[in-house]
Amino acid sequence: MLEVIVPATSANIGPGYDCLGIALNLYNKFYFCEIEKGLIIDEKEEEYINKDNLVYKSMMYFFDKIKPKKISKGIKVKIVDDVPISRGLGSSATCIVAGLLAANYLSNSHLDKSEILKLATEIEGHPDNVAPALYGNMIISLIEDNKIIHDTIKIPKNIRFCAIIPDFELSTEKARSVLPKTIDHKDGVFNVSRATLLVTAFMNKNLDLLKIACKDKFHQDYRSPLIKDYDKVVNHANKLNSLGTFLSGAGPTIMSLTTDDDTKFIDEMESFLSTLDDKWIIKDLHCDLKGARVNILD
Repeated sequence: MLEVIVPATSANIGPGYDCLGIALNLYNKFYFCEIEKGLIIDEKEEEYINKDNLVYKSMMYFFDKIKPKKISKGIKVKIVDDVPISRGLGSSATCIVAGLLAANYLSNSHLDKSEILKLATEIEGHPDNVAPALYGNMIISLIEDNKIIHDTIKIPKNIRFCAIIPDFELSTEKARSVLPKTIDHKDGVFNVSRATLLVTAFMNKNLDLLKIACKDKFHQDYRSPLIKDYDKVVNHANKLNSLGTFLSGAGPTIMSLTTDDDTKFIDEMESFLSTLDDKWIIKDLHCDLKGARVNILD
């Protein structure tokens, strides 16, 4: 049996729209074994138990593109998902990466991670989630002349990513539909300066700059009205001296940065969240440094 473990991710990180993403120590686990024929999917959500399952579709995409000599005649997939679906934490990216890595191993294709990243980006449309899911760490990624360029940004180990997750979903399609087709020049300058500051603040451990660096003009102002109580949550996080707060991916998860020394933030935020109409939870996370991994089980 093959075990594939893929971390959750948080993309954009404020001003880094569609180019910054970070892997987090929250994981989906996928188990694969070959069977004589057909498809068996062991998954708690009934709507994903079919050939439209993104894990299976990603495997089929691999086989179609790579055309390996060995292709599984049948496959059984068990999914143990701890990454919430449609919450802006990269659940789709985990499925894509897992399907591709499983197909790569089961077909004896021996593609390296850069080749897997190319396929994953073709499926996902952009690399901001799949790159950190594969490599771990915080990754800046872009596409230049049909090539994926990426680099790693080291995050201080004591940074905590407090994922504030509501019990309602927000589809990426809906979140993208509210974005403007053009932006003002001043907003472009705003984001370039903040994104640059964000990277240097992390790398130089100038954590007091993160609150400014997490600000954005490309997407958060347009998406936040889709998220009930967004302003209340962000304002309260700021009152509790969060280092910085931003929308995780397309939302609706809101991410607040603190350090390991801050022992009060989560308890006080949980107390505040209990006063809201919807149910919100907090996951206390750190940066995942390894990215996706494949294990062979007895």
